[in-house]
Amino acid sequence: MFIGVGTAINVITVVLGSLIGIAVGHRLPVRTRDLVTQILGLVSLVIGGLSIADGMSDAFAAEVGSGARLLVVLGALLIGGLIGSGIRLEDRLDGAAGWLRDKIASRSDQATFIEAAVTATLIFCVGPLSIIGSISDGLGNGAEQLIVKAVMDGFAAIAFASSLGIGVMASVIPLVIYQGGLTLLGWWLGDFLPAAQIDALTATGGVILLGLGFRLAGIKHMPIGDMLPALVVAPVLAAVVGYFV
Repeated sequence: MFIGVGTAINVITVVLGSLIGIAVGHRLPVRTRDLVTQILGLVSLVIGGLSIADGMSDAFAAEVGSGARLLVVLGALLIGGLIGSGIRLEDRLDGAAGWLRDKIASRSDQATFIEAAVTATLIFCVGPLSIIGSISDGLGNGAEQLIVKAVMDGFAAIAFASSLGIGVMASVIPLVIYQGGLTLLGWWLGDFLPAAQIDALTATGGVILLGLGFRLAGIKHMPIGDMLPALVVAPVLAAVVGYFV
């Protein structure tokens, strides 16, 4: 198989899942569709918790000290949140999704298109499998992790598209850019992030997924898009703290 096959399979499963979800969505009552979205929110909370547990690893502790791991994640979220809020990243994501909505969606889909595109993008792109799987694929170590993620994303796309509509399919564009870019970086630069920095990113992504889970479950609406710069800040902050420890 070729390098990048993991992302290619991921795109196919999201597209197929979206089409299936759209096909069956109109047969589901609103109450059922809302319940599906809330269940996905609860599952996102579980995935986020597991990601945090995985990220708080021995390698991360060895780099920054066991007591500083949570502080690094907190610092990354605060700094990343300030950056995202300052540049109004969530508003820009909404605007980009709105442009896609006008180009792709019919009038009946416009009310939920932005929510579907942004929510699906965050679900499919924020997570340890996106990072680690894409890098592994780029290094030529195989695409097994991304294939596992693709299967999960396909089922998630069915559920999301059945309740949120065609906007879910638009998430394949940032998915290709994000995972494809990481795969290319892995191919050109090799293993460019040490394990501790990957774990810092994973734990930070887990907290963001918790916020997304609260949002999907209808518990609390949070500007998740504004938090995304924390994924870049986390490994940098881990490296800085590790240098002085």
